Amino acid sequence: MKTREEVETPVALADEAQRILGALGFLPRFRYQKFREELSLDGLTVAIDETPVGTFVELEGDEPTIAAVAARLGRGPADYVLASYRSLFLEHRQATGGHGAHMVFEESA
Repeated sequence: MKTREEVETPVALADEAQRILGALGFLPRFRYQKFREELSLDGLTVAIDETPVGTFVELEGDEPTIAAVAARLGRGPADYVLASYRSLFLEHRQATGGHGAHMVFEESA
């Protein structure tokens, strides 16, 4: 398990938000795409993320509840993936001989 603060807010116009961040000196470093489905179980948010490098389940909530739900799902600490999506992407890219700077789905023709 890892703990980190997340601050989320809706953004109505992504292009405008990027323009504001650019004006503040921020530049894109890493871009990734995912399709997410969120469910609730025992007070947790269970997020299923489909990414270009695999499908991952994220349990968000307090540690005791996460451990209990993970155990009910037949998983324990040895199964937990603590790496960021960027790290997972770099590992996948190296393992497969892939290229590219961003973890994005291939565009359909």
